[in-house]
Amino acid sequence: MKPQSLCIFFLLHFFALLCTAASEHEAPGTGGTIVFTTLGRLNYAWDIYTLPTSDPPSPSNELRVTDGESVNFNGHFPSTSPSSVLSLLHNRSLIRTPGPQAPPPLQLVYVTERNGMPNIYYDALYYGAPGSTRSRSALEVPVRLQAPLLGLEESKNRVSMKDRPSLSGENLIYVSTHEDPGEPRTSWAAVYSTHLGTGLTRRLTPSGIADFSPAVSPSGVWTAVASYGKEGWGGEVEELSTDIYVFLTRDGTHRVKVVEHGGWPCWVDDSTLYFHRRSEDQWISVYKATFPKDKPVSTESVTIQRVTPPGLHAFTPATSPGNHKFIAVATRRSNSSFRHIELFDTVKNEFIELTRHVSPTTHHLNPFISPDSARVGYHKCRGESNGAKATQLLLENVKSPVPNLSLFRMYGSFPSFSPAGDRIAYVDFPGVYVVNRDGSNQRQVFHLNAFGSAWDPVRKGIVYTSAGPEFSSESTEVDIVSINVDDVEQSNYKRLTIDGKNNAFPSPSPDGKRIVFRSGRSGHKNLYIMDAIEGETSWIERLTDGPWTDTMCNWSPDGDWIAFSSDRHDPGSGSFELYMIHPNGTGLRRLLRSGSSGRVNHPSFRPDGKLLVFTTDYGGISAEPISNPHHYQPYGEIFTMKLDGSDLKRLTHNSYEDGTPTWAPLYINPVDVEWPRKGECAFEDCHWLNEMPGRGIKLVGPWGLAKPQCGVF
Repeated sequence: MKPQSLCIFFLLHFFALLCTAASEHEAPGTGGTIVFTTLGRLNYAWDIYTLPTSDPPSPSNELRVTDGESVNFNGHFPSTSPSSVLSLLHNRSLIRTPGPQAPPPLQLVYVTERNGMPNIYYDALYYGAPGSTRSRSALEVPVRLQAPLLGLEESKNRVSMKDRPSLSGENLIYVSTHEDPGEPRTSWAAVYSTHLGTGLTRRLTPSGIADFSPAVSPSGVWTAVASYGKEGWGGEVEELSTDIYVFLTRDGTHRVKVVEHGGWPCWVDDSTLYFHRRSEDQWISVYKATFPKDKPVSTESVTIQRVTPPGLHAFTPATSPGNHKFIAVATRRSNSSFRHIELFDTVKNEFIELTRHVSPTTHHLNPFISPDSARVGYHKCRGESNGAKATQLLLENVKSPVPNLSLFRMYGSFPSFSPAGDRIAYVDFPGVYVVNRDGSNQRQVFHLNAFGSAWDPVRKGIVYTSAGPEFSSESTEVDIVSINVDDVEQSNYKRLTIDGKNNAFPSPSPDGKRIVFRSGRSGHKNLYIMDAIEGETSWIERLTDGPWTDTMCNWSPDGDWIAFSSDRHDPGSGSFELYMIHPNGTGLRRLLRSGSSGRVNHPSFRPDGKLLVFTTDYGGISAEPISNPHHYQPYGEIFTMKLDGSDLKRLTHNSYEDGTPTWAPLYINPVDVEWPRKGECAFEDCHWLNEMPGRGIKLVGPWGLAKPQCGVF
């Protein structure tokens, strides 16, 4: 190589390295990186499985349908012919059918979370193709056709939750959260219809209304939903107080309430649907609604009949067209801590257990039945069999709706970054851990129960936390401690508060000399500031004073402001809103009103001090909680706003509990980060399903109690 060419080569290589470094270590423009926690979500290694309804259930005849890698759930077996579906897909050039000799495929429409965002996919599985044998795992199937059904939305970079998809003719009916209703504490969930050929999307839910769990009738004419109507969400976190509404699938008109108190509707024919509700005896049961044929349909004219008996919880029913012989349900029985799928014979009034015979110690969720009634589908943990992906993520990239802003869901709670951005401290109850940002060198640095974490901005390796029980009273013994995470000895921490009166949520000043924290020492949880090195034995001063709760404080990078969450506008109501105050106690102002009984928690300043990130129920609830694993508060989403209260932006869209967000001091490229932990799929069922009415029984799940992220400790 000539000297001139060699010089040019090294110059180009040098500038390429500079560009790479800039993209990795500098927050571009108004962007940055936010890391947050979703309760249990990184353990949701879900795939969709199916069992025949007529054969005795066994592991040998259970078929995994989805890819064994993504998070796949809430499936639907379409009745539309495969050729019709394939002819409508935009990426037909990527589709290779197995040929005319192949038998009809098993079709599936489902929600999948992959590439950082939710979408709805279509799979066609030719598991009986010539020259093959029937495989237990879909990964062993010779031919799999797979395509996203909402590709146009992806190309527009429109991030939203997707739920309960079904294919009706050439239209996909589903829930999405991409439209802001403009009101605090109001759900963004609405039902839409998208034509697969043209991409034309129509909103079927009226403006200002939220709909959940849509089901299309066998004829495709009608769609049923669970909805609050104009009343709106009242803050329920267990069974929702929704009603059942029916409207025309083509345009959402002729909307009428047909059932008071019900959720998760499904149709047998155009005049019969099933749903679940909590009965007067407190068992959650499945009911049947029969529409009249000789008069207008209304809550007065519809006949309601209880289907499943007391003695167990039965919910999320599934039906198939014209099948008046059996339905599928999820159940919780008093002799099991696990949710299972069963058939219920509506003629003999008896249950037929399915999944307990296949995976007795695994939760199975949200059944659905094939149009010919031959198969029942559901989702569950895939485990490590049949080559399924078993790695676990430290940081999962989540698609951001804001340019130059990367989002990550992290394993563990209360993450915080070291000043250099190379290490992350977090809580994995009961202790505090530190791990390198690349997933290496994970260590437990504090062995006692703790919550919250914050790095000292000046003294290297010092992390502050709250040691003691969470969700406790003002007088409970909780203290601020500083931990030297680089001290290999176990006596590596120093107690900074001495009165033990619920001292929590420490946040150091940018010069590392002071700490603001929450304390219940006066009988109310207010804010205090003390010496960061020696603690309150050196000095302490009170910042706020009143018969309310001020908590979850965060000091701004320029030292001028402290953001915090408070119920001072309505003490004791459970409603928390976002406030800021100067460290000298002046300038108090409220930034965000969360709506009636709403919550805004865990504020954190961006490194340049111009934005706050926080978790809130401002976006309401997005799905029926019973359709998911346990979340204490299944409504927290991550939002940002400017310090003057303007430019409110929703960043996350899901039906989980997102909480404890923090900013990274540098920009991190939106790529998943794995770590050397064995992948696992373990989560808890809804805790309120553990209660067995009238029997004094409360079952305890096999993994103990998870900890909520969004609530007030």
